[in-house]
Amino acid sequence: MPDTAEPAVAGATAPPAAGAASAPRPPLPASVDALVKRLAAVDYACSRRLATALFLSLKLRRPLFLEGEPGVGKTELAKALAAVLGAPLLRLQCYEGLEVAQTAYEWNVARQLIEIRLAEAAHDVDHDRLARRLYSREMLIERPLLAALTQPHAPVLLIDELDRADEPFDAFLLEVLAESQITIPELGVIKAAEPPYVLITSNRTREVHDALKRRCLYHWVDFPDRERELQIVRLRVPGAPERLSRQVVEFVQRMRGLDLFKAPGVAETIDWTNALLALDTLDLDPAAVQDTLGVLLKHRDDIARVGAGDIDRLLGELRALKVGD
Repeated sequence: MPDTAEPAVAGATAPPAAGAASAPRPPLPASVDALVKRLAAVDYACSRRLATALFLSLKLRRPLFLEGEPGVGKTELAKALAAVLGAPLLRLQCYEGLEVAQTAYEWNVARQLIEIRLAEAAHDVDHDRLARRLYSREMLIERPLLAALTQPHAPVLLIDELDRADEPFDAFLLEVLAESQITIPELGVIKAAEPPYVLITSNRTREVHDALKRRCLYHWVDFPDRERELQIVRLRVPGAPERLSRQVVEFVQRMRGLDLFKAPGVAETIDWTNALLALDTLDLDPAAVQDTLGVLLKHRDDIARVGAGDIDRLLGELRALKVGD
């Protein structure tokens, strides 16, 4: 995937089974080049600059904050990293109005009520002992942030599209990012035995607080150049003819230069290539492009803005360059 997103809060892959938990994990990559190779082995084509930022994040155990346009591969990098490290991926999908109960933990109210009723039935009037039972670890329901701190081995924690969450949520994350711990008022501090590998993504629809950025390494993920995007298409759509892959990449690269509300990302390049193959299209022509614009562009105004004239002009430029020949 490129150098280049589930229920509102995506949970995590389940913790490893007892037998799998003891299985040895691959060691951390020894160098930036080794990381690039291991990411390529799981079909993620990574630039050296991005790989360097990720390598330092792994070595220094610092969160990596990734900003960039939608569809450039930020989320996919976390998935690829989990595969490379043989680690579970815990994903927190952010949205407006996100609360602690959906992100870190909540108390099992139903079980607490049962405990209260059992105590009443047994005429147990020791309120202090009952309170300790009600607010014990067994009563906690773990959400992705807390689950990331309680795994036997470090997972990959993806905090996806942080810019969609309300600004106060940035402040809540500071303790997790800086100390790898969460303070639960009724219980105390829960600290990770082995800090998770943290990736945070943002599409920059709002500015994330500087205090959070200071706790992270930072990388801007841009659209890839032609050669890297072609490499991505080859990895992700191996059945595509070379001629079609080159035409698709060149057309999308040029389309990003148009005045669009949302330029197509690498994810759209991959989807478009698959769509053209599904239609048995082996060579770009005006009809094929016009009929499949909805795969590339996801806004009505953009589709309306890209008229037949633009399509003919872009295809003409491809023909002049003899792309795919």
